[in-house]
Amino acid sequence: MAEKKDYIVIDAEGTVLGRLGTATAKMLLNGNKVAVINSEKAVITGNWKNTLDRYKTRRGLQEKENPEHSPKWPRRPDFLVKRIVRGMLPYRKSTGKEAYKRLRVFVGIPEEFKNAKPIDIKIKGVKEVYSKYTSVKEISGRLGYKNA
Repeated sequence: MAEKKDYIVIDAEGTVLGRLGTATAKMLLNGNKVAVINSEKAVITGNWKNTLDRYKTRRGLQEKENPEHSPKWPRRPDFLVKRIVRGMLPYRKSTGKEAYKRLRVFVGIPEEFKNAKPIDIKIKGVKEVYSKYTSVKEISGRLGYKNA
């Protein structure tokens, strides 16, 4: 288990998920270890019905020949954020695989990162820029996650 001082801690509360993901992916590709806390409080911009439809469609995709080869889209907020960051990494190459292993995503603030000071990733607040948005926690709950 790595020390908390080895990790760059990012607080996802109120942050646009796509912008958070690109900043996180860039840090991972530079060789840093990154821990994202409060992942359920990240927000996805746009109409919440369209967003929910998009994620329901992704969860329902199945390959006809062998359904086990279908893409897996999680319901849990921390796994969903981790999957979105994975999409911004070249995860099929060795550099992307190594970068993905350095990522940790948490729901809430775990005990080991209680006293860590999260960095500011210079992203405008969602309430200042967007009028329509929904949280990852709400999307996860509507996808069927029980603890949301």
